[in-house]
Amino acid sequence: METPTVVLLPVWSAGHLMSMFDAGKRLLARSGGGLSLTVLVMQAPAANDRAEVAAHIQREEASGLDIRFQHLPAVEPPTDCLGIEEFVSRFVQLHAAHVKAAISGLACPVAALVVDFFCTTMLDVSRELAVPAYVYITADAAFYALLLRLPALHEEVAVEFEEMEGMVGVPGLPPVPPSSLPVPVMDKKNPNYTWFVYHGRRITEAKGVIINTVTELEQSVLAAIGDGRCTPGIPAPTVYPVGPVLSLTPPAEETHECVRWLDAQPPASVVLLCFGSMGFSTAPQAHEIAHGLERSGQRFLWVLRGPPAAGAGPGQPSDADLGELLPEGFLERTKEKGMVWPTKAPQKEILAHASVGGFVTHGGWNSTLESLWFGVPMVPWPLYAEQHLNAFTLVAYMGVAVAMEVDRKRNNFVAASELERAVKALMERDSEEGKRAREKAAEMKAACRKAVEEGGSSYSALGSLSEEIINGAN
Repeated sequence: METPTVVLLPVWSAGHLMSMFDAGKRLLARSGGGLSLTVLVMQAPAANDRAEVAAHIQREEASGLDIRFQHLPAVEPPTDCLGIEEFVSRFVQLHAAHVKAAISGLACPVAALVVDFFCTTMLDVSRELAVPAYVYITADAAFYALLLRLPALHEEVAVEFEEMEGMVGVPGLPPVPPSSLPVPVMDKKNPNYTWFVYHGRRITEAKGVIINTVTELEQSVLAAIGDGRCTPGIPAPTVYPVGPVLSLTPPAEETHECVRWLDAQPPASVVLLCFGSMGFSTAPQAHEIAHGLERSGQRFLWVLRGPPAAGAGPGQPSDADLGELLPEGFLERTKEKGMVWPTKAPQKEILAHASVGGFVTHGGWNSTLESLWFGVPMVPWPLYAEQHLNAFTLVAYMGVAVAMEVDRKRNNFVAASELERAVKALMERDSEEGKRAREKAAEMKAACRKAVEEGGSSYSALGSLSEEIINGAN
């Protein structure tokens, strides 16, 4: 009999796609040949995303693993969307018939369908085909807890969250300030918000939820989800914390210029500033960062990207024109202490380097997990998606970060004096705040590594998941 397959339906953006690929490959390895993988590929709406997806697929196909890729027919993207969350959710929804046809047409038995959390509309397809469905959360358990809580919060809080009295209660977390809620829930009249409430409601129909987190990082939140405290009256699906799901490729043959520069710096002396695949700075903000770094007196490696070029999509920063973005004389004055890198940089290799002692980050969950894997404490500078909630949990719940004041009303602006204060608090050896964050980050590093080893919490969760899927298929 042919090996049963697990069908993956990922979203095309790098942070979602790679995470789901890597989780799928771990499930494959853990099943000991009991399962194969079939990835359904939606044609990404933007040409540069399509090229990136194609490159990832080419690498995976060359790996020799039991993974098949099936390209779904292209659909016409919706043109009247008010934001990215609405766009992705509706674009995915248009693929329902194609997904159903692709799964129905597979020659081998289908053991499960695993969908990204933006794809909960596909739970209808899994029900029609009687295939067990699992939802993959690329973010942390705190975000998932809020998502589950959102349909009830929607009824409880009549006004906009930022107008409410007091804090938002998310079981398992300290009380959450409304100003720390994810961007899509800040405007209830926006379809982005409506879609988040929808996904929060639909997820409870899945057989299980796979989360890219580590039990030891978010114990009380996972307990609250498991006890049903986030979904009173509705049984919550079984949760499988399988993280950190990271793609740790061996370093390139040729040492990257940033890494060579780090080789010459003292241990734990450099703060890295890097803002993810979509983060960039305008000249006024870059000037504030420059002045803050210079005045902090700390060594720095700053990955600086410029605003998207004319005609490029909103999430496509350009390589920085340093002459345009930086204050006059800054590079000359800081050349002994700092390096500004104007294009993409190998973030994981940099975080792994002994010279790096801190990370000013947008706080996307993949970057956060990389930082924790290498035990690097953070200063979160949230920009979009669920990053404002991540910033809150990293500081107030996990204790692995030093807080920095970010002005949401001014497009997440940070003043030079505030960046200087936060960087000093993170990096200076006699700073109490920095010392606490360093100690917690070292603890989390040990927990993350132990979790994925044989007998660890994530290793065991993956084993239970694999067993459940194989038994269901048989």
